[in-house]
Amino acid sequence: MGKRLDELDKKLIDLISERSHLYISEIKKRGDYPADVYSPEDRIKVFQLIEACNSGPMPDEIIKKVFNELISYAVSVAQPLKVAYLGPEGTFTHIALREVFGESVDSISQKTIADVFTEVETDSVAFGIVPIENSSEGAVTYTLDELLETDLKIVSEKFLRISYSLVSLCTELKDIKKLYSHPQPLAQCKIWLRKNLPNVEIHHVSSTSMAAETASWDKYAAALASEISAGLYNLNILDRSVEDSKHNFTRFLVIGKKDNPPTGNDKTSIVCAVKDKPGALYNMLRPFSEIGINMTKIESRPNKKKTWEYHFFIDFQGHKNDRIVEEAMEIMKEETIFFKILGSYPAEN
Repeated sequence: MGKRLDELDKKLIDLISERSHLYISEIKKRGDYPADVYSPEDRIKVFQLIEACNSGPMPDEIIKKVFNELISYAVSVAQPLKVAYLGPEGTFTHIALREVFGESVDSISQKTIADVFTEVETDSVAFGIVPIENSSEGAVTYTLDELLETDLKIVSEKFLRISYSLVSLCTELKDIKKLYSHPQPLAQCKIWLRKNLPNVEIHHVSSTSMAAETASWDKYAAALASEISAGLYNLNILDRSVEDSKHNFTRFLVIGKKDNPPTGNDKTSIVCAVKDKPGALYNMLRPFSEIGINMTKIESRPNKKKTWEYHFFIDFQGHKNDRIVEEAMEIMKEETIFFKILGSYPAEN
C-alpha cells in the first residue's frame, strides 16, 4: 500500500484508541452496576452523526456497525454486560441482540420469553431482549402478557428485517420429507411452501434455530431458519428469502430496570383497561387528538382474570416526562380502571 494509506491507517488506529479510552472513562463514571453503563442514546447520537456527516463511498450501515462494535467493546471493558434473549443461538432475537449490543456482550440464551423476564427481574442479567410484534403476523402475545405483570421497563426498541432460508442436509427439494420451524415463520412463508413443498410433514418447534438443529439430525428434513443457523449446524441453503412479503420486519424490545431520560425523539408505551361504560375507549383516546400526540399503535389483549374485559397496549410519540404527555396521561387515567407506563425510550423510526 502507498505511504498516504499507511499514514491514514495509523491515524485511524490512534483515533480509535483515543476514542475508546475516553469513552471507557466516561461510562465508568455512570455507576457501579452493569445496567448503568449501557445507554441507547450513545448509539443514537453516533448514528445520527454518521448520517449527517458521511459523504461516502462507504454506506452508513457499514460505518454504524464499526461504531457499534467500538461501543460494545468499551462497555464490556467498563462493566461486563450480560443480556438474556429467546434462544438458542442463531434465532432472530439473537441477531437483534447483536445489532443492539454488539459482539462483546455476554449473551445468555433462554428457552422461553418468560425466562428472559425472570433473568432480568432477578438481576441475573442487566437486560433482556424479546420480540413484541411482526409486521405480517401481528403481536407476540407472550411478551404482552409478561409486560402486563412485570415491573421492568422498556429500555429501547429494534426493528429487524426478517428473511428466512430453507436449510437442510439435503441438496435438492425433492428429497425433503419433513419441515421444522416455529409457527410464525411457517405462516410467513405459506405461499412459498404451498408452491414448493406442498406434501411435506410440518413440525412445530420452539424457535427457528431449534428447527435448524433438529434438521441437522435428519437427512430427509429441512428447516425455515436464518442463514446464520445454516452455518451453525452445517446445513445447505437450498433457497433464500422464501418469506411471502419482502417487507417483513419484527420489532424487538430491550427490557431492564432503569428509566431513560428524554432524547427529543422518544416513544412511550402504556397498558390500560377502560371503565365499562359507553364511549369509554373513545374518551380515553381523545387526548391524543386534542393535545396533538401521535399514537403509533394500539393492541387489545383479553383480561385473563375477567371474562370479556380487555387490556389495551398503546404506543405513542413523546417521553413520559414531556409536559404534553403528562397532561394527556392525566386525562386518560380518569377514564381507566387500570393504567401502567411500560417505559419511555428512544424511537428507532
